[in-house]
Amino acid sequence: MTHPVVVTVDGPAAAGKGTLARRLASALGYAYLDTGILYRIVGMKVLRSGARTDDTKTACDAARSLTPAEISRLSGHSELRSEATGQAASQVAAIPDVRHALLDLQRTFATNPPENRPGAVLDGRDIGTVVCPDATVKLFITASVEERARRRLLELQSRGIEGIESEILADIRERDRRDTERSVAPLARPVDALVLDTTDMDAEAAFLAALDYVRQKGLVVDRHNAACG
Repeated sequence: MTHPVVVTVDGPAAAGKGTLARRLASALGYAYLDTGILYRIVGMKVLRSGARTDDTKTACDAARSLTPAEISRLSGHSELRSEATGQAASQVAAIPDVRHALLDLQRTFATNPPENRPGAVLDGRDIGTVVCPDATVKLFITASVEERARRRLLELQSRGIEGIESEILADIRERDRRDTERSVAPLARPVDALVLDTTDMDAEAAFLAALDYVRQKGLVVDRHNAACG
């Protein structure tokens, strides 16, 4: 039996990995999983409970109870994209038992993609290093912290949310520190990943660079989906 192809896209917050990963999944005809959504849902559930985001029991209970149906139901919720939920997600992600609870869910998605797709694209912080270390293709998307703060501000403004760039910059720096220094599955570049620094690249240029690398790895791209994005 042929094993599904797995493409991992890792990187820090606001580097552009989500947009790129979704487009790659479409171009390849693969299933797509934003693993950050899992942690955002857990963080949101903890916030809604009124507990502190470092409350291990509440966070673990939220992670263990997560189901595919709940993920589907909540994935489009606007609250998931708030800065408060983003910070909560980073905090619960630093809890080892939370990561362990979500690990099987992510690996099952990668090895058994929905709808019998021939492969899966997963993006996150530790996909190529911990979740799927034997992935077929690994990408690490990054950008300067100043550029990532600028992008986050523009994203908020596009949704009618006011933001102060200096505060967003401080939040991203803190999230980077927490993600890279946590004891379990820290954010790290896989040694066998292609690194794309998108500081001076727009989304289209980053996608085309990633697509070229995917082609070099021998993966077949759907030209219509690649062109349409």
